[in-house]
Amino acid sequence: MVLRILTVAGGIAGAAALSQFPEYSQQYTQRLGGAVDELSRVVADFDTSAQAAGLSRDKALELMTGSDFVTRRRVDMERSIARHQRLAADLAALDGAGPFMRAYHLGHIRDGDIAARAWQAYQPALPLTLEGGIFAGAGFFSGFGLLAGLLALLRAPFRRRP
Repeated sequence: MVLRILTVAGGIAGAAALSQFPEYSQQYTQRLGGAVDELSRVVADFDTSAQAAGLSRDKALELMTGSDFVTRRRVDMERSIARHQRLAADLAALDGAGPFMRAYHLGHIRDGDIAARAWQAYQPALPLTLEGGIFAGAGFFSGFGLLAGLLALLRAPFRRRP
């Protein structure tokens, strides 16, 4: 009896957790869009400065040497450009996608800074949408199955054998 209660509790915990995915992933995508917009401005400003000097982006980065500060700025700019490319690709995969496609593209919800900020601002709510209900059902069965399997493994050494 206790094990059944525990497995149902595991199912309920899974349902509660996974039902929050649609809204959280939407908020993550919105923050991702804001980050891409800001990084696009930074990269565009750098490209404009390079073009005004008659340089390509790569050549401008290559010429950023001579002092510790300028070298550090080059590394910072290279990191910003790489992050912009990565986040823009993630946004292309997630933007306009519904919750099921965002779950399918879960690997694109990977930026730790954006995820942490989205989590800080996130307010869990009761999912009253079809998507929330489906994710809650999947979470229930996942949590139920996971806990049932774990408990079965823990009980296995203590079972009576015929």
